[in-house]
Amino acid sequence: MTSRVYQTAGIIIKRHKFGEADRLLTLFTADFGKVRAIAKGAMRPGSKLGGNVELLTHSQLMLARGRNLDIVTQAQAIDIFLPIRDSLELMSCGFYLSELVDTFTEENVEDREMFDLFLNTLRELAEAGEGERILRYFELRLLNHLGYRPQLGKCANCSRLLLPEVNYFSPAQGGVLCRECGYPDMGARTISVNALKVLRFWLRSDFATASRVKLSIELTTEIKSLMREHIRYILEKQLKSIEWMDTLADGGHLNGDMAADQL
Repeated sequence: MTSRVYQTAGIIIKRHKFGEADRLLTLFTADFGKVRAIAKGAMRPGSKLGGNVELLTHSQLMLARGRNLDIVTQAQAIDIFLPIRDSLELMSCGFYLSELVDTFTEENVEDREMFDLFLNTLRELAEAGEGERILRYFELRLLNHLGYRPQLGKCANCSRLLLPEVNYFSPAQGGVLCRECGYPDMGARTISVNALKVLRFWLRSDFATASRVKLSIELTTEIKSLMREHIRYILEKQLKSIEWMDTLADGGHLNGDMAADQL
């Protein structure tokens, strides 16, 4: 018989106001995958739950199983990733990571490897103070883990080994195309030799090794564009958080609390 009460560590990836004082949370947990739960009274001043169930908080949680939604009965923050909270730019990156995890995962499916990847990425984001390289690495590792990794070693159409030259990238074909296959594909775009090298290197590297790669502004922009196109094709939509990141990158302003509730 399954116990009605259970404990797990989790990261709050989504939240909404629920009634007058409650929060509807989406948690990505270490032991149970994605879980939706109610934090009763979390919005009341002085609530013991309040600060422990904020967005992007890593908390130890006690929950009670409900008929439709579980209920958070206790929560204790393990890490609030303060450097992320202190920067709108890093918060927007955190929103993006959360939206990726939320969009690519099903409820109540345990995935410890994904949890560890997500948690370690938040730690790296807080420590590094910048997001571009960290986000690209996370995207690639997430896609690899879930079986959506783009084909990078050989032509996705004819299976010939790719030559060290400018080739083509086609989300519809599932990865890189050789020059012969890519040229007539109107949905393909060019991919530079260096961009392909970096993506291949990151796939076989841990983050510490991957972070040693020096990227020019042009190469950073190219890889970001390639990964966004690939993810947008898989999901058949653009993620909301991308617009927020781009707004900040262009010098615009974003209200972090408002954005969090819209995720």
